[in-house]
Amino acid sequence: MGAEVRLAGVVAGYESGPVLHGVDAVLPAGRVTALVGANGSGKSTLLSVLAGVLAPTSGTVLQPLGRPALVVQHSAVPPTLPITVRETVAMGRWAKRGWWRRLTRDDRALVDEELTALGLGALAGRRLDTLSGGQRQRALLAQALAARSRLLLLDEPGTALDAEARAAVHTALDLARERGVTVVHATHDRADALRADHCVALTAGRVTDAGVPEAVLRAAGLSSASPGATDATDRSGSSDTSLTEPRATDPPSRPGTGSPRRGATSSAGPNRVLTPDVPSTTLPTSR
Repeated sequence: MGAEVRLAGVVAGYESGPVLHGVDAVLPAGRVTALVGANGSGKSTLLSVLAGVLAPTSGTVLQPLGRPALVVQHSAVPPTLPITVRETVAMGRWAKRGWWRRLTRDDRALVDEELTALGLGALAGRRLDTLSGGQRQRALLAQALAARSRLLLLDEPGTALDAEARAAVHTALDLARERGVTVVHATHDRADALRADHCVALTAGRVTDAGVPEAVLRAAGLSSASPGATDATDRSGSSDTSLTEPRATDPPSRPGTGSPRRGATSSAGPNRVLTPDVPSTTLPTSR
């Protein structure tokens, strides 16, 4: 399609040291790419680089798709924000309209469309802090879709969610794909990785394989275990090692957290979903 995202020799990290080491990757345009690997393998750091909130210390990133939308896990969102679900989703339009301007009729129709698509119509008037974790995650996904960005980035959006909320994540990714959006999401879940069009495997900050998900997971010995696990340890305390072994030693990160390495500068931020410190579609929040 000619608008793929390309990374060449990307090195990036934090004050404690580099996390990504010479990453080369091509992320297909208009397709869903799953990033898989152990905790600390560099998935979240790679998302931060793609989002423009962490600048590489060396290497190049060719990202021709404009300002991305970044969806974090619902647990990263302060649960006491005094806003409704509708207001949360409407924030997705701020990058286009500016937070100080009233939404147009078209904007409001678009917000309604995303509320309906994610099954949030009946919850539109509810405050965000009254929702379950899965419902909050659906609101964040709807906000990102409302931004109409051409690049959608998600950091383990299905982690520790119930079946209904996980189905909403799948709906959001399918909608984005149908609209020609380039999607990149980090996941520990084999079934989610297999739903993608493309897969990139990371080990200790290096790309070890990339291509068709089934082939990538098979090469890593990860294609035969049971699907449906969300992370190494879920809320019930049960353990699953589907896409999380062995543990890497690189420092874990989340998009936009931690300090960039000295000399690194950030580019224009993404349409950040309810998180601080980035020019975004949202109200500022505290750490």
